[in-house]
Amino acid sequence: PWGVLVHEVDEGQPCLTCKDKCPGFSPHLWRKVCNNCKCPRESHDVYHEEFVNVRDRIGIKPDPSNQTSKEKTLQEGYSWVPPGLSSAKIEEYFSQLPNHKVPRLGTPGEKYRDRQLIVQLPKQDLALAYCKFLERECQRSFEDFVNARNEIALDIGYVREALEKTQECFKCGGVLPSGELAVIAPKFGELVAWHPACFVCAACQELLVDLTYCAKDGHLYCERHYAETLKPRCSACDELIFSGEYTKAMNKDWHSGHFCCWQCDESLTGQRYVLRDEHPYCVRCYEQVFANSCEECSKAIGIDSKDLSYKEKHWHEACFLCSKCRVSLVDKPFGSKAEKVYCASCYDAAFASRCDGCGEIFRAGTKKMEYKGHQWHDKCFCCCTCKNPIGTRSFIPRDNDIYCTTCYEEKFSTRCIKCNQIISSGGVTYRNEPWHRECFTCTNCSSSLAGQRFTSRDEKPYCAECFGELFAKRCTACSKPITGIGGTRFISFEDRNWHNDCFICAMCNNSLVGKGFITDGPEILCPECARQKLM
Repeated sequence: PWGVLVHEVDEGQPCLTCKDKCPGFSPHLWRKVCNNCKCPRESHDVYHEEFVNVRDRIGIKPDPSNQTSKEKTLQEGYSWVPPGLSSAKIEEYFSQLPNHKVPRLGTPGEKYRDRQLIVQLPKQDLALAYCKFLERECQRSFEDFVNARNEIALDIGYVREALEKTQECFKCGGVLPSGELAVIAPKFGELVAWHPACFVCAACQELLVDLTYCAKDGHLYCERHYAETLKPRCSACDELIFSGEYTKAMNKDWHSGHFCCWQCDESLTGQRYVLRDEHPYCVRCYEQVFANSCEECSKAIGIDSKDLSYKEKHWHEACFLCSKCRVSLVDKPFGSKAEKVYCASCYDAAFASRCDGCGEIFRAGTKKMEYKGHQWHDKCFCCCTCKNPIGTRSFIPRDNDIYCTTCYEEKFSTRCIKCNQIISSGGVTYRNEPWHRECFTCTNCSSSLAGQRFTSRDEKPYCAECFGELFAKRCTACSKPITGIGGTRFISFEDRNWHNDCFICAMCNNSLVGKGFITDGPEILCPECARQKLM
C-alpha cells in the first residue's frame, strides 16, 4: 500500500478557546487534550507543516488525472482546488459553497480546511504508525480494517465541468441542470451527482474535505464517521477500539484503561464517579475540587452527605443548627442575622421587629403591613376612626393617622350647605359655601340656578323672575316690576317709578325722558299738553 504522510504541528500552538490563558498546546499522555488548559487538541491552532495533498494523507496512490499540482493550486490562491477545472470553473465551484468554508489562502476558510483534514481524516485511523494504544494482538485486525476500507469504501470524488443532461441531486433531490458543474463519487457510479454544497457527511453534515469520502449503505461519510459505524472509538484518546473488552460509560466508549478521573487520571472502571461539566471525577478528587465547606464544622460536604445551602453558605444536614439553642433547623422555619442562622423562636426573641399598633413582635411567617417606615400586624393595621382592619383595601393617611376611605370622607369631605351630604364632584360655590348643583336653587320657585343669572336678597338666592316679582319697584304706568341685572334705566319721581319706555305724556304719548313734565294727579303731561288742558 502507498504510505500515509501526515505532518501536523500542535505542540505550543495557542488555544482558540482560552486565548492567552493557555501558554500553548501540551499533549496529555493519552487523552487528546491539552495538559495546560484541558481543551481538546482540535480547539488549538493545529496546522500542517507542509502543503497537504489529501492522497498523501490517506495513502492513496497519486492519480495525475484527478489531482492538481501544488504550484497550480497556490497560483489560483487556494490551499486546495478541485482537480481538472479551469480557473473560471474553480471560481464557479467555490461560489456555491459557504464563504467561510472556501479554502482561500490567508482566510478562515483555509483554517477550516486544515481542521477538517484533522477531524474527518484522523491520522490514527489511517496508519498503524499513528496508533499509540492499539494492543499488539489487535494490530492484524486494524490492518484488515484499513485494507477493507480502502478497497471497498474510501475514495475521492471529482467535479464534472458540465452535466450532459439534467439530473437530480442525490442528497437534496433538487435539479442539477445540464451544462452545470456537479460532484461525482465514483463508488456510487457515474450517473449519480451532487450539488457542490450537498456533498457532505451523512453524520456530521460537514463538507467532505477535498471531496474525500467513504461509501456505506448508500450514504456518504467522512472517514471518521464511517469508521464509527463499524468500530467503537475511545472518547479519551480518539483511537478506534479493536479489542473485545472495553468500557461503556456516560453513553460513550473507552479503552479499559482510559476511563479515568479527569483530575488525577486514576481508572474509574468499576469505581464510583461523579459527573461534572461532562467530565468524570473520582470521589476523592471531586470532594477536593468541588465539595463545599460546611459553615459549622469547616469540613468538606462529601457526595454521601446532604448539602444544605442558604445564601451561598453550606452545611452538613447534622450541622444545620440554631446558633443559640442548637436545635436542628432541617425542614423548619429559620432566620439569619450577622452571618448566623437561628430558629424562629430565638430569632424572634432577639431580632424580630415590633408592631407599631400593638407593640408585639412579628413572628416568623406572620403577615406584615408596611407604610412609610411603620409596620403593623395585618389585624393591627386599622382605621383610626372605625377601628376596622384595612387589610389590602384602599386607605388615606392624614396627620400620622390612617383612615379607611369611608371614614375619611365622613370626616373630611366637603358637604353641601343645604343638604349636608358629601359633594363628590361638580359642586357650586356661593358666598364661599359649597352646594350640590342640584341643591343650588331659587329660594322662591326652586328652579336650578347653576349656570343661570340670579341675584340675592337677605343672603338668599333668587332667579331673576322671582326676584322681580317679590322685591323690584313697580312701574306706575304698566304696574310691572322694574327688573334687570347690571343697571336697568328707570325714572323715579317722588314715590313713583316708571320704565324708561313707560315714562310718556298721558295725552300725546311722547317720551318725557330727559324733558320737563307736569304732574296732574296720577298722570304726567308734557308742558304743551298741560297748557292745552288748562285753557
